Amino acid sequence: MQAQQMAAFFLFAVAAAVTPGPSNLLVMAAGARGGWQGGLRCLAGVVVGMALLIGVAAFGLAGVLQAWPGLLMALRAGGSLFLLWLAWQIAKAPPMRAGGEPPPAGFGAAFALQWVNPKSWIVGASAAATFSAAPGQPAATHAALLAVLFALAAAPSCAVWLVGGAMLQRWMKDARRARWVNGGMGLLLAASVVMLWT
Repeated sequence: MQAQQMAAFFLFAVAAAVTPGPSNLLVMAAGARGGWQGGLRCLAGVVVGMALLIGVAAFGLAGVLQAWPGLLMALRAGGSLFLLWLAWQIAKAPPMRAGGEPPPAGFGAAFALQWVNPKSWIVGASAAATFSAAPGQPAATHAALLAVLFALAAAPSCAVWLVGGAMLQRWMKDARRARWVNGGMGLLLAASVVMLWT
């Protein structure tokens, strides 16, 4: 992969990672609940999960999904159910106590979300189709390079959402406002599921 193509992929990754979607809403909710430090595990789960998905897609899984459309539909349905469950957990979360609260999702849930999130698979398949390996470059090397580049782009891009959520944390000390914010974030996450199907 040439330097110009790497730069183009990096910009693609920034755009894919910073735009609103289920993962970023989850990261924002984690920041609002647990603050900057409390939401770092959720952020790491999103970044690592998505980077690995990009690598796997570039290695050849995207072709499998294109050959088996039913598998992609099953992922979409399962991902939608998982997202709706997370939306419910966020919406019904009680107001924070003085010591703060754990975020709605840690590393494991955020990592797993990437593998059932239709937006993640669309990004992965697009990356695999658009940014192909250079002639003679081993597929594993190319896949690893895309995964690392995506992680480098996604970490600061998704961190913007974490910071935004952490800025809400102080405002959420009031029980009434916390219920509104939790309900609003849960509703937005649920709405993102609807958008995935339209």
